[in-house]
Amino acid sequence: MDNALMDSLVIEASRSSPTIRFNAETRCLSVSGESYPENAAAFYAPVFAWLKTFLARLEPGAAVQVDLEVLYLNSSSTKVMLNFLDLIEQAAQDGAQVTVNWRYDPDNETILECGQDFSEELQALTFNLVEQSREPQ
Repeated sequence: MDNALMDSLVIEASRSSPTIRFNAETRCLSVSGESYPENAAAFYAPVFAWLKTFLARLEPGAAVQVDLEVLYLNSSSTKVMLNFLDLIEQAAQDGAQVTVNWRYDPDNETILECGQDFSEELQALTFNLVEQSREPQ
């Protein structure tokens, strides 16, 4: 089954949850914003359902780009993010060419450290810490 036939997943940000934009055709997965939903497991359930289907359909050697620009994660969202990255790491171990770009504001040390911690857990994929330049005010 070809991922091009799979619908993209788009969830708009709320006050406590990030924007999710997963495009099956371009194999670009993006999460941006703050994540502290009241029930992280319930919020992320459709995200994981989509991701598992997407990864199961990946051709060996397919390139996948993941852009994570998270401004804040609460503890339950941090666990979810680790589970998300574990799934993507598994895809990389299975032969996908996975690149994760962890985008952070240089003033947000907590998110930088979070990205560094995640990067140490993951061996099969390429994990880039990308400092976001601030827009001039």
